[in-house]
Amino acid sequence: MIITRWQAPIIPSKAQVNLILESEGLEPYEEVYEPQTKIPDHRHPFAEVRIVVEGEMLFNISGNQFVLRPGDRVEIPANTKHAHTAHGTVPCVCICAQRAI
Repeated sequence: MIITRWQAPIIPSKAQVNLILESEGLEPYEEVYEPQTKIPDHRHPFAEVRIVVEGEMLFNISGNQFVLRPGDRVEIPANTKHAHTAHGTVPCVCICAQRAI
């Protein structure tokens, strides 16, 4: 897994995040989770790329827990067990993409 923390003072917009992922040859899509929505452990046959644009998301990837905030990115390798929860009191908006292995 690769976690990239957003370091700039201005958080990227949805459009900017879409452009970032498209520039990597990916096809981004949006996911919105209401506060405290839990997605249980699961795996994918592809690498998952996820960038938070609003709210916060708590991840558990193979026992490692961390929170992503706006601008933060995670890339989860294919076939890696993971779960996530919309953290906080506002909906969590993510721009996601799948990277073929």
